[in-house]
Amino acid sequence: MSQRIVVDPITRIEGHLRIEAQMEGGVIQSAYSSGTMVRGIENIVRGRDPRDAWAFVQRICGVCTLVHGMAGVRAVEDALQYPIPPNAQLIRNLMIGAQYVHDHVMHFYHLHALDWVDLISSLNADPKATSALAQSISSYPRSSPGYFADVQKKLKGFVAAGQLGIFANGYWGHPGYKLPPEANLMAVAHYLDALAWQRDVVTLHTIFGGKNPHPNLVVGGMPCAISLASGAQAGTALDVVGLELVSNVITKMRDFVDQVYVPDTLAIAGYYKDWFKQGEGVGNFMCYGDFPAKGFGDPDSYLVPAGVILNRDLSHIEPVDLHDEEEIQEFVSRAWYDYQAGKNAGLHPYKGETSFAFTGPEPPYEHLNVEQEYSWLKSPRWHGKPVEVGPLARVLMLYTTGHEQTKDLVDSTLKTLDLPMDALYSTMGRTAARTLETKVMVDAMGGWYAQLIANIRAGDSRTFNEALWDPKTWPRKCQGVGHLEAPRGALAHWIVIEDGKIANYQAVVPSTWNAGPRDPQNQRGPYEAALEGHTLHDPEQPLEILRTVHSFDPCIACAVHLTDPNGEEMLRVKVQ
Repeated sequence: MSQRIVVDPITRIEGHLRIEAQMEGGVIQSAYSSGTMVRGIENIVRGRDPRDAWAFVQRICGVCTLVHGMAGVRAVEDALQYPIPPNAQLIRNLMIGAQYVHDHVMHFYHLHALDWVDLISSLNADPKATSALAQSISSYPRSSPGYFADVQKKLKGFVAAGQLGIFANGYWGHPGYKLPPEANLMAVAHYLDALAWQRDVVTLHTIFGGKNPHPNLVVGGMPCAISLASGAQAGTALDVVGLELVSNVITKMRDFVDQVYVPDTLAIAGYYKDWFKQGEGVGNFMCYGDFPAKGFGDPDSYLVPAGVILNRDLSHIEPVDLHDEEEIQEFVSRAWYDYQAGKNAGLHPYKGETSFAFTGPEPPYEHLNVEQEYSWLKSPRWHGKPVEVGPLARVLMLYTTGHEQTKDLVDSTLKTLDLPMDALYSTMGRTAARTLETKVMVDAMGGWYAQLIANIRAGDSRTFNEALWDPKTWPRKCQGVGHLEAPRGALAHWIVIEDGKIANYQAVVPSTWNAGPRDPQNQRGPYEAALEGHTLHDPEQPLEILRTVHSFDPCIACAVHLTDPNGEEMLRVKVQ
């Protein structure tokens, strides 16, 4: 029997996402991913000073609080061939690295864990047995029976009072949940611990960037001056006290990743080994590369290499050229946009257009017409092929290029779980890859911090290059691309500058690569491909859809966004 399942909105994500799944005999035969908001940031920045672009484009998202601004800054620096001091690059590495660790931990515990953890089941756990379980997998100090008993008591109070809040509509009791009560209680306790942890770790962004969310940036380096003095003599500059705080934050990050995040991932994954066999996307993976050791213009020094892996073939990596107008293109055949060259044309972002053309049904509606346009997301393609971006792509790239730590982590994880390499190409493999790259990233942060301190002690405190700050020195026309590996995957902003102003601007974000609709060749994107073949136990409780979609960590606000060009208020929400 044919049936169309609709999940709208997908919750525990950033932005607005709708999934429609065509079912046959309880199995998803085809899936359709629809972004249901429209973005206009590209049009808003046109005509502005390129040095101001980062402050606008950073507001594309309130979760990706740093990366869009960084892409905007790098785009201008690429267009102007504007080098930055080594200290500025190290600080940027540290800030992006901190974004990874913070984002991945928050995603695991607060967005994705409840797809695997039954909150209500934890009420039946034995706190002593929970303590024994926690101590058997980790040295995390918050693991006493009394600690877990207190957490359980707090949860029972919420349930008894009917105050589950955001947990009220969970699919608790669904037979897809397999963790024993003690593992559920342990995970819920760590959910709460992660809330407190994240309040402290975001201070790294405030130390270097003045605030969080949306820390301050600047074309040509970083806006944080470094003082070799300390205390009052340092004024508002970053001094030894601030640098010591950064060190403490990195330590706190590493401790939580080592003692909580990694052990919890392995423990949960062990109960869901069947999810290492489903949820594969398109089988193609792409990285732009990031985290340079010798300057952004030296890709050979990147921690994460650039490249494309096709058809799971780890023996060969295709190069990526973000300037090649035949290589990366966006299509709108199934999206609510128009191109002057027609709906089936593919445009490189340098020539990209953001022209809205909504043809969808007027809300409320039952189903989208998926044979025509059905999303506010475009369909980016690499040489015409859909690719997956994100933690799994990066882990595969690091693994196949011989990054020793990544190889050790992947091999030991697969050995512990008794799984083959192919297990990574799955819903749970994607989730495990995110955890493993967090370990790689938090360890790398220690090295970047040590190098920054060594530079300062050697007398180098420069964080900004003033050489090209005067627009009179700029070429009349230039263009550039600012790319980075954002937590959710390959992110790039393309800019065209004419007479000192932005003539065109296009952002192609990770969730556009992963969540975009079908293209003129009817090729599915990664979300749509990954959902096909899933069996739903209960179409009224589509837990299986949530598990796979959440494994990508959707950020649809990055892929689609709306704001008024004059900065006028468009919506006011009153909370009683």
